[in-house]
Amino acid sequence: MLPYRDSRLTIAALAVFFVIAALYALFEARGVLLGPTIILTTPVSEVHEPFVMIKGQAERISSLSMNGAPIPVTKDGAFAESYVLAAGYNRIGLEAKDQYGRSTQKDIEIIYTPAGQSPQASASSTISSSSTVPVAQ
Repeated sequence: MLPYRDSRLTIAALAVFFVIAALYALFEARGVLLGPTIILTTPVSEVHEPFVMIKGQAERISSLSMNGAPIPVTKDGAFAESYVLAAGYNRIGLEAKDQYGRSTQKDIEIIYTPAGQSPQASASSTISSSSTVPVAQ
């Protein structure tokens, strides 16, 4: 028989050890439990230049793509990709996949208004340019 088998101190030390071991296991398993994430560092909503740089950080990924095209990611997970906007509303989709097949998607919505043109003017020109032509019967 062990002389310290029934000691409260021994039971408390073992309990603390197993709690610390469980917390460490959860910390190490966070990649499996949480899945991939995308964090954008340059949120934009309206710009006056056709060229934008999409920058951010991707965590726990195996691949990253923008509108279906793969983009390079550094060892730390940082990425920066240029994009040329069309006049008006633009939607850019970022999709990250991890090694377990899980994926996450983040959409960026940008309105490109050329310099010197107000948003109301571009909307009214779009409406006037799409006027209907009467059809002969």
